[in-house]
Amino acid sequence: MTGERPRFGPWLRAAGVVCGMPVAALLLLMGMGALAPGPGFLALAATIGAAALVARVWLGNLARLATRIRAAAAGGGVPELHVTPLLPSVQDVADGVTRLARSLAERGAQVEQLRRADAAIIEALPDPLLVLSADRVPLRANRAARDVLGAPQGPGTPPADTAVVLRHPALAEALDIALATGSPATADLTLPVPVARDLMAQVIPLDPPLADGGRILVVLSDRTRERAVERTRADFVANASHELRTPLASLIGFIETIRGPAADDPAAQQRFLQIMAEQADRMRRLIDDLLGLSRIEVSEHQAPAGRADVAGVARSEAEALAPILAARKAQLALDVPEEAIADPADADQVGQVVRNLLDNAIRHGRQGGDVRLSVTMAAGRDGRPGVAIAVTDDGPGIPRDHIPRLTERFYRVDRGRSRSAGGTGLGLAIVKHIVNRHRGTLAIESEEGVGTTFRVWLPGP
Repeated sequence: MTGERPRFGPWLRAAGVVCGMPVAALLLLMGMGALAPGPGFLALAATIGAAALVARVWLGNLARLATRIRAAAAGGGVPELHVTPLLPSVQDVADGVTRLARSLAERGAQVEQLRRADAAIIEALPDPLLVLSADRVPLRANRAARDVLGAPQGPGTPPADTAVVLRHPALAEALDIALATGSPATADLTLPVPVARDLMAQVIPLDPPLADGGRILVVLSDRTRERAVERTRADFVANASHELRTPLASLIGFIETIRGPAADDPAAQQRFLQIMAEQADRMRRLIDDLLGLSRIEVSEHQAPAGRADVAGVARSEAEALAPILAARKAQLALDVPEEAIADPADADQVGQVVRNLLDNAIRHGRQGGDVRLSVTMAAGRDGRPGVAIAVTDDGPGIPRDHIPRLTERFYRVDRGRSRSAGGTGLGLAIVKHIVNRHRGTLAIESEEGVGTTFRVWLPGP
């Protein structure tokens, strides 16, 4: 790289600085007669020429030095300043600049390495974390935050649903307190979509701010599982005590009858023992469904990670329910393709959805009626690809005002008929929670006197 050519003005001034004193001395000597004009003018010419040459070399050195420094600054590297010829003083300056630039580059590399390490640590933290600016604009989010608040995006990019969280009244109040006092604040949040989540937010003000302008750190702790366990424990005790009271009372009554009036009546004993076996089986199924529902509710906020062939699951469940079909003298029609993949999905839970819907249709449909199970590849309401499951019966149908409450625990349209059919009142509640966990949809269509159709949609690959 060549140096910049110095302009005439700076060159003239530099030459004047270099030769000013010698020229003045020569002129003084010539004026006093101490120096003859001929040699004096010759000395003046030599002095001015030498000054011009020194000024030219000096300014050229500085111009080349400035050019190299600007080039290094633009490229971000350490400047190479060994440009010849250099005056010793300019070379000392160049060497000093090189050492300073190399030291700054090493420190910059260390800072960048620490910054990448900090970003990697934040990205790997299990708790969701958001970094906000002073005016509450989200700047960064780690992987856990992107998973909780929306579809995963690029590392550090705030999820799309961050604004929904920041508008939550409890979190907004905690942000106000933290910014006003400079001390951490906490808030309890409940996010209703895509599934209900209970979060605890810790708001931590940062002083001084981060390099990217971050002034507030928001750490979200997911308390959904713990609170679901608490609710499930309370619900289990309440529901179990209520639903088990009737069969337990029946068992106690029959035991007392067998030990008393029917002690010597073998026929009555066999009849009562049969009823007791049915009541015990009912309690077993009730407890199994309660425990299954509890497990599903605890993990409902965590989407499944596997894949499920819904078509194969549907065929297997249809074969397993053959005894119930025979007992009800019902016919099952299948409309199932060779393969229908749901992803992400838990194959066991998908099977439980099909099993519960078929069991519900067979038990509550018409005696000797027809049940239809179909599986198709279909897009969801938002256009995503997926799998649709439909179970239809030709039973008495369900009154319109009962449909919104069908998926509640132990809700029965006809309590006496439901219990006599052997239902626990939990099958559709289990279906609802499994569908929610799979981020799917459940729809119920019914017409009195015609029949009922349950439609489930699960996301596909």
